[in-house]
Amino acid sequence: MSQETGATHPPEDRGIDAAVLRIAGVVVLGIIMSILDMTIVNVALPTFQQVFGDPGAPLTYSHAAWSVTAYTLALATVIPLTGWAADRFGTKRLYIAAIAMFTVGSVLCATAWDMNALIAFRVVQGLGGGMLMPLGMTILTRAAGPYRMGRLMAILGIPILLGPILGPVLGGWLIEAVSWHWIFLVNLPVGIIALAYAWWALPADEAKPSESFDFLGMALLSPGLASFLFGVSSIPEKGTAADPWVWVPAGIGLALMALFVVHALRADHPLLDLRMLRERTLTVPMITLFAYISAFFGGLLLVPTYFQEVRGESTLHAGLLVAPQGIGAMLTMPLVGRLSDRMPIGRIVPVGIGVVCVGIFLLAHVGAGTPYWQIMGTLFLIGLGMGCVTMPLFTSAMRALKPHQVARGSTLLNINQQIASSVGVALMSVILTSHLKDADLALPAIAAQRDPAVAQQLGPRGMMEGLSQAASAFGTTFWVALALVAFALIPALMLPRRPESHHVRVVGEDDEQAGEPVMVH
Repeated sequence: MSQETGATHPPEDRGIDAAVLRIAGVVVLGIIMSILDMTIVNVALPTFQQVFGDPGAPLTYSHAAWSVTAYTLALATVIPLTGWAADRFGTKRLYIAAIAMFTVGSVLCATAWDMNALIAFRVVQGLGGGMLMPLGMTILTRAAGPYRMGRLMAILGIPILLGPILGPVLGGWLIEAVSWHWIFLVNLPVGIIALAYAWWALPADEAKPSESFDFLGMALLSPGLASFLFGVSSIPEKGTAADPWVWVPAGIGLALMALFVVHALRADHPLLDLRMLRERTLTVPMITLFAYISAFFGGLLLVPTYFQEVRGESTLHAGLLVAPQGIGAMLTMPLVGRLSDRMPIGRIVPVGIGVVCVGIFLLAHVGAGTPYWQIMGTLFLIGLGMGCVTMPLFTSAMRALKPHQVARGSTLLNINQQIASSVGVALMSVILTSHLKDADLALPAIAAQRDPAVAQQLGPRGMMEGLSQAASAFGTTFWVALALVAFALIPALMLPRRPESHHVRVVGEDDEQAGEPVMVH
């Protein structure tokens, strides 16, 4: 790249104007739908077993869980296509098409007559939902510009952080108050509003003549990613990574993805340009994100599960009890979004990770009778730290991209997040399940929370001992989550820390062709 440089200070801060806020509203609305549906269905699995099962042949939990797995695999399949499709068809048209497909898929899910039909319709829903996150990041990045990106990413971070928390609450309430159909039908009015809003608010963008489609890359990456995630997501059900149902698809997926890496580094126009990872300003935030998200999504499942299995709370109450975590994140995220536009994230993210480490350390000492106010205070502390980590890392990574790389760069970030969250959930689930099985009375005591006959058989002393063992299993798993978060501190300390590096612009031939200068760290 030719080096016509100029170290400049940011222009006068114009703030977030109404036009950009309108665009942000569209993106947040679409992403809320996508992320909520990744978690809202989890609480409905026992309901699906009852509704779609026969008295003589009850539906197995693993069969019902395919309604979650199918959605995740559809996301993984379509995400790699998003960068190419955004360049080829334009972000506005593709975003509207994705919302429409997601909405249609949601309505179809509500009409499902058996479990297999629901699984098929969840695939349709996932194909639309998978494009919403990377497209939303692309649209926001282009609208905000480099100097307002932190604040806009803070807005985007609200649904990303709150979706996994609010999903079970909303799902549990809808199932109890109305019926399971409404966990899908609720997307219909929201989808119609989002379609009209997107048509009005998003600026028209012309589709640029795209490079030839990388059919070989598509044949390697999408099936490879889906196969790997299928294998990993099967670990909790099988209880071990040594089961053929786990390692065969995971191994095939890894082999296909390895072949894609070789292909992408040689091809002129690969489906996903991995050469972008040569930029340290993109690679370091991605490594930090992978380690942090693995612990975050894995650990996020533990808290509501603890409330339900050890403390006997309903799904709705468990969701409400973890709300302080979301409140803490909402308090720090807008402030950190503004700070990340003014100072290097290397001075923000490590502090946030440190706060999260303190919170998880406290959770690792949880017992069967730990006061709720203490747990909720700890969750609030974790939320404060969470608001300082995820979106600044996304912001830093997106700033490292040239304008013509934004669509494919956001796709790369979302693939990284998808793999990290799946690995984290599988790892934490297996560790927790293993420790619960090793304890003599833990699983019977958990079952006794819902079955008075089992409780009577165990007796008060057995119940107390069993719940204590179960709480200890959760605490041990939190120690693993703590280790992963602490590991994320290593790459986080390599993030930019010097103020002057935050505002350096390097203009080269590629950037001039793209029509605007680029910020790099």
